[in-house]
Amino acid sequence: MPSPDGSMRLSARELRCRRGGRRVFAGLSFELHPGEVLELRGANGSGKTSLLRLLAGLAQPSGGELHWQGRPLLPGDATYACDMAYLGHLNGVNADLSAIENLRFAQRLAGPADTAADPAAALQAWGLAALAAQPARRLSQGQRRRLALARVWMGRRRLWLLDEPCAALDTAGERLFDTRLAEHLQAGGAAVVATHHDLTLTAGVRRLDLDASAPC
Repeated sequence: MPSPDGSMRLSARELRCRRGGRRVFAGLSFELHPGEVLELRGANGSGKTSLLRLLAGLAQPSGGELHWQGRPLLPGDATYACDMAYLGHLNGVNADLSAIENLRFAQRLAGPADTAADPAAALQAWGLAALAAQPARRLSQGQRRRLALARVWMGRRRLWLLDEPCAALDTAGERLFDTRLAEHLQAGGAAVVATHHDLTLTAGVRRLDLDASAPC
């Protein structure tokens, strides 16, 4: 749900990132409010994945500030961790478990906050209900990506951080993604998405071109 005072959810001020001694981006600032998606664009190497990893707490910026709900975002922030879901390039799917077992396992790992989640409903929402009992190793790459997205969707976190979520998806999968993302935003959620897929959302989209922040 949106903050009672309408405050922004996530903000960056003069954010800088270095990787392997090389400047990836600098002077990056943005604000992300409830009901909005920040669409990251840029060539390979412009820093889309690096920015998502910073926002997920998997790496630290070399300068600048990050704020969540009006307070500084510090390493190991437990409240933020409970508000955020991150999906990188890897699906994080256990090939030996069935589709629904993967979601049940993720639900147990998430702890008490996700006890109300419904793995069967998540599979239905992502067009995987008929494959619930199938071992993940038998799923196509696109179906595994849907399963990974179903895990994010099931968690009902306020902020989604998604790195190329439409990778390996067919046209039907891309439409499903756009629909589920729109629902997430309509419910007051927010998202940061690195993608080459043209989102079909008609409102709430902010675009950040990381090429403009890349070193010359």
